[in-house]
Amino acid sequence: MANNHTPLHDSHRHPRAGARRLRDIDANAKVEVTLTLKGPELPGADAVVGAKVTPDEFLQRYAVPQADRERVRKALAAFGLQIDGESAGGHSLRVSGTASAMQAAFQVQLGIYAHDEQGEYRGREGDIAIPADIADVVTGVHGFDQRAVVQRRKRQATAAATTATAPAPLSPLDLIQRYDFPPGDGAGQTVAIAEFGQPLSGTHVVAPVYYPGDAPALNAKYGIAAPNVVIKPLNVTPLTPAQYNQLPASAQQISWDMSAEVTMDIQIVAALCPAATVNVYFATFDQKGWIDLLDAVVADAAAIPVSLSISWGLAEDSTDWSVSALQAISQRLQILAMHGVTTCVSSGDDGSGDQIDDGRGHVNFPASSPFVLAVGGTMLTTDSPAQEVTWWESPGTRSGGGGASGGGVSVLFDRPSWQTVSVESINPNARDGRVMPDVAALAGAPMYDLLMAGKPMPDGGTSAATPLWAALLARVNAGLPAARRQRFLTPLLYAASSATTVGAAGCRDIVSGDNISSPQPGKGYSAGVGFDAATGWGVPIGSKLLSILQTV
Repeated sequence: MANNHTPLHDSHRHPRAGARRLRDIDANAKVEVTLTLKGPELPGADAVVGAKVTPDEFLQRYAVPQADRERVRKALAAFGLQIDGESAGGHSLRVSGTASAMQAAFQVQLGIYAHDEQGEYRGREGDIAIPADIADVVTGVHGFDQRAVVQRRKRQATAAATTATAPAPLSPLDLIQRYDFPPGDGAGQTVAIAEFGQPLSGTHVVAPVYYPGDAPALNAKYGIAAPNVVIKPLNVTPLTPAQYNQLPASAQQISWDMSAEVTMDIQIVAALCPAATVNVYFATFDQKGWIDLLDAVVADAAAIPVSLSISWGLAEDSTDWSVSALQAISQRLQILAMHGVTTCVSSGDDGSGDQIDDGRGHVNFPASSPFVLAVGGTMLTTDSPAQEVTWWESPGTRSGGGGASGGGVSVLFDRPSWQTVSVESINPNARDGRVMPDVAALAGAPMYDLLMAGKPMPDGGTSAATPLWAALLARVNAGLPAARRQRFLTPLLYAASSATTVGAAGCRDIVSGDNISSPQPGKGYSAGVGFDAATGWGVPIGSKLLSILQTV
């Protein structure tokens, strides 16, 4: 390593399982990365309770000093790199240049890799190094490696698989009744949704197809007003149906799989909050895409959302993450929490193992971050009346054709002081980590009534429970007094309310089922009386939650 460079702590990328390096990158290829810069220390998870800062207050207290930003600009310009933009407060710098300039500036060896699920993509292995004169400022460099760091969902049902004897999927009106949504339509509120596309070969992206008529059609079916959906593309622009039809068959399948998530997220929020502004952000599903998307939500100060819905993730200890990226993403989630945004994140659809077959329990990130509301899943039994229990379909994993509510104890994030619950990890000698999920909602049978390209397509998973909670929080926020609006909800759920907690009083406890994924790890977490790591505090009682939050 050159003497004028300093290794970047926690930047190591392991080889990706199943990937093979095909060739070196073209030296003249354009490469874009996002840098994380060190600023004043942010308050930790224990301190983000109830209080919030305005965008102006955040800039005054926590912006990266202008002198440090200029020092980074000057150092990178010496390598022929340019600054294309920065986030509010300067915590992120977007940088571009040729591959050869990037490799010289950050001492990386970029290549084109191939993977059966992703195709060809730009990647790297090993560590990053920072020019020594800015090593005290730059804490992360993200975007060299475009491997996927989300688990792409598999559809839980298809129109063809829905039989006449199967219970009908729940309509928006059914959900409003089941979870006792407070009156209203979300007027004056903003809900954000995160969606992703797949980068290929360093320059090409397969985007999900978006059918703009589906959400209005679903609302019209149930006599609900047309929604206000705003598409906000970052480095991914969703395909029109006509563009989708021009794709080769292999790319159509990739796009369609992602589109199932997009259409579900949008329709659930749009039907439950038809008068709210629903901002849908699209970015690539590599580490840089995560960071750029969260930066964009923070920067949208004119439309700072009450909630952000994220139905994507990957096991927090997957070797496909770099530790520095986990830290950078969690920092952006922390900034959103400081602004009073509740980021709702699905806990995962693969039970206690989270798609890692090593005999240990694992949890999904970013749901494991203490700066989000982690949302688990339930299902309805076929009893009469139906009972709501922990979502579990044999064998508790999607790869086995089933699914289950993700949940457990983090191995990366400490348990914040406000999370006063007693849950032990199923892993021996584990840390006293953050416990998730915090709450739950319907994920399994009988699923949600949705449309895809104008046709019935019921769907579910914790990816459906998550936008439901995001929509609920918008309705709740609209009914709160001004002094209690726009607050990060998660710590409040663990706060005292009369003789119990806000979460216990504002949710209906789920006391049956578990999230064991088989054959690995073959153990998990059971639902029971009170908080648990299968369904958290339980499913919402919306009107009661609103009533409690009016005084807490």
